[in-house]
Amino acid sequence: MLKIILIAMLFAIPGGLLFMLDTQVDPFKELERRAKAGVAKTRDKSQVHARLEELGKASELDYQNFRIRQIGFALTSAAMVLVLGLVSHHSLFLSILLSALIGSLILVFIDKELTSQIKKRRNMIEAEFPAVVEMMTLAIAAGETPMSAMVRIAQSADGELSKEFAIVIAAVRSGEPLHSSLDELGRRVKSVMIRRFIDAIVTATLRGAPLIDVLSRHAVEARANQRNIVMNAAGKAEISMMIPVVFLILPISILFALWPSLTNLNLFAS
Repeated sequence: MLKIILIAMLFAIPGGLLFMLDTQVDPFKELERRAKAGVAKTRDKSQVHARLEELGKASELDYQNFRIRQIGFALTSAAMVLVLGLVSHHSLFLSILLSALIGSLILVFIDKELTSQIKKRRNMIEAEFPAVVEMMTLAIAAGETPMSAMVRIAQSADGELSKEFAIVIAAVRSGEPLHSSLDELGRRVKSVMIRRFIDAIVTATLRGAPLIDVLSRHAVEARANQRNIVMNAAGKAEISMMIPVVFLILPISILFALWPSLTNLNLFAS
């Protein structure tokens, strides 16, 4: 009988421990599940939240202001077109159709304007990236830590990437780990170049690898990438400059060259 009780206790103790561990972990799993469900329900299909966050407007008030501006301009334009259509004695169906079309175009135009602002800011960040990487490389080579190097860049530089570094510094000073803040920066700025740079810094920081070699390599790659961007822009500009040359300057030059001969032929014919 004593052996049976001991065997039961041996099986019961691990089971009780597992039950206690499950009860400790289950609330966190439940909270995580609820958070994921809430995010899935409130997910913005137009990605306006993510785009505003990339512009540095991550609060709900910024999202509401954007939606109010977008819908307000669309409704105002649609109402003005409807009133003008009714005043000019057009049919009601045609006025409503035209006002709905104008309202939809205003909605799409404001959304495209937000996308163009993001692309412009992303191009500015990528243009500033080589100089910022070189400054960070020099600061770390002089003996500063990555945090102090980012503080120096945020205080001395004036650009979009330095503002992002200022956000990272504020997050670290509020208690967030440096690698988590840098990862948020890489997720916030939708740029492949910045994402690779952040991943390299986070990996080197966590594994204890030398940062100077990583930064030097990224500085060389950033300069090469910037040179390729400039060359591509120059090639597109060259093609666009061919349009006035071919369709405007060249016909005028041919006309000036042939005009004396044409006048002489007309005089000879007369």
